[in-house]
Amino acid sequence: MNNSTTSSAPQVTILIVDDDPGNLGALGRLLRDHYAVLAAPSGERALDITAGTLKPDLILLDVMMPFMDGYQVLARLRESPVTRDTPVIFVTGMDSSEDETKGLKQGAVDYIAKPYTPAIVLARIRTHLELKHARDLLRDQNAYLEAEVARRMADVLLVQDITINALCELAETRDNETGHHIRRTQEYIRILARRLQGQPRYSALLTDKIIDLLVKSAPLHDIGKIGIPDHILLKPDKLTAAEWVVMKTHALLGAEAIKRSLGNADRSVDFLDMAMEIAHFHHEKWDGSGYPDGLRGDAIPVSARLMALADVFDALISRRVYKQAMPAEQARDIIAGERGGHFDPDVAEAFLADFTDFVAVAQQYREPS
Repeated sequence: MNNSTTSSAPQVTILIVDDDPGNLGALGRLLRDHYAVLAAPSGERALDITAGTLKPDLILLDVMMPFMDGYQVLARLRESPVTRDTPVIFVTGMDSSEDETKGLKQGAVDYIAKPYTPAIVLARIRTHLELKHARDLLRDQNAYLEAEVARRMADVLLVQDITINALCELAETRDNETGHHIRRTQEYIRILARRLQGQPRYSALLTDKIIDLLVKSAPLHDIGKIGIPDHILLKPDKLTAAEWVVMKTHALLGAEAIKRSLGNADRSVDFLDMAMEIAHFHHEKWDGSGYPDGLRGDAIPVSARLMALADVFDALISRRVYKQAMPAEQARDIIAGERGGHFDPDVAEAFLADFTDFVAVAQQYREPS
């Protein structure tokens, strides 16, 4: 900050604001051997300078000036995001404690009374520049740390999503399904949840955060199929009663697998809690005729009610080893007929209201020919 400073170090700039040319000259001569100096003979000119490209690192501001006094200038400086944090030292002939208190309350960092002592002026400027430098370093470090935390969190979430989708695709491919089924059911759930979010009955149950968790958790709904033997899971004919009993265990198998994974964690994980809920209950039916627990009505978690419709619609319009794909309109009519039976009536109504969006998703993520 003096003449011995290396040329690579940025030069510190001080702005002096005073309507007295003698004071401007005296302070300028005192400071120019140590800093780059800007001078403004009025508050208006000082604001013009700070609005320009060359920003001062510290401002020495006179209080008693015509048209716009130092208090008014300081208020304007504090209103601007560019100069809000620039240290301002009042330099004035006023020496009452009331004047000093007023300036400090407005945001001045210090108060130097005239006539000033050069050594004191230099010492106080140096102190406040060092404080500003420390604050800037801390702010930059905090910004870096926040960016690094955000980057690492994004990496963790990406790895998490990749791992989840890999597990889900493993389960789906054993059932002759694909990742397209995963993506379609995710989007179906998003459409249903957004529609229901506007209803008083669901507004608290389907916040933006919960909808994000639903979409993230949905791919794990059939993870339990990994535990079903191939001769049952891939059977091209109708299952026997005994085989159907085994097939239905995939809901509990999936929920138990997720529960065991959570048991290894030292805290709950929201999306896994919801995934366990969906895996367990997505084959329950509104009228109580579903499995594995025969739950009825609102006793079935909302997440599972949404998954039930999304999964059934996609199964109806998709080709399987044991059946051909059904036209979307025919699937719509089947679901409409199951309002209050298989499906929550409100969820079914949301589906019917947004049926064209369902069809658009099915087309966007259709199976390759």
